[in-house]
Amino acid sequence: MRKLLLLSTSVLQNGKYLGYASEVIKSFFAENGVSKIVFIPYAAHDHDAYERKVKDAFSEFGLDLHSIHKSDNLLSTIKEAEGFFVGGGNTFLLLKTLYDLNLFEAIRDRVVQDGVPYMGSSAGTNLATVNICTTNDMPIVHPTSLEALGFLPFNINPHYLDPDPNSKHMGETRETRISEYHSIPNVCSPPVLGLREGSWLQVKDDQILLKGCIPNQCARLFIRGQIPKEYEVNSDLSFLLKI
Repeated sequence: MRKLLLLSTSVLQNGKYLGYASEVIKSFFAENGVSKIVFIPYAAHDHDAYERKVKDAFSEFGLDLHSIHKSDNLLSTIKEAEGFFVGGGNTFLLLKTLYDLNLFEAIRDRVVQDGVPYMGSSAGTNLATVNICTTNDMPIVHPTSLEALGFLPFNINPHYLDPDPNSKHMGETRETRISEYHSIPNVCSPPVLGLREGSWLQVKDDQILLKGCIPNQCARLFIRGQIPKEYEVNSDLSFLLKI
């Protein structure tokens, strides 16, 4: 069972926090009968400030959200959760904290075995994939493992950026870095979906739909040994579950 909503970002330029995806967020939790959501704030250092920002946004959506960092019993909170939201920030910090607090397996079991809806943004989206090897974040801490929750059998690169032909920057592009990931010999590196800003995945059981609010700027798929391919809004990416 998969009930996932995976956003590339939390904020678009000049927009409110999660404002661009407000309707899909409300629909996602409503159709799954969720009114109370457990927030995972561990991709940031200031959990209280993070909770306030997220709680304000979710209250406008008519949803009740509470951060797990205020819980007296973390595992019980996970086991009783109706739904999860894992926010953005630093993916390495997020993963390390979940391992350190022994919450990694508990969250995975609730989502995989019990079908608890999971929403992620940026770092939270990275966490839903095979591993965090294609995050854009700096490794400011060292997790026990780079293995992520594995709800999807491929990687995502949130905030994917195309090369700017007018830029004078001659450094590596996102496409170059993903190509390096796929070029390591004798290592099985899964496909990578470059998810552009304003785009998200809606996953239900064995169906993956690519959605977005910016036409023709949705996602670019990288598969080892193949030419990258563009996918537009409303594309069905369910085939990625079988690659």
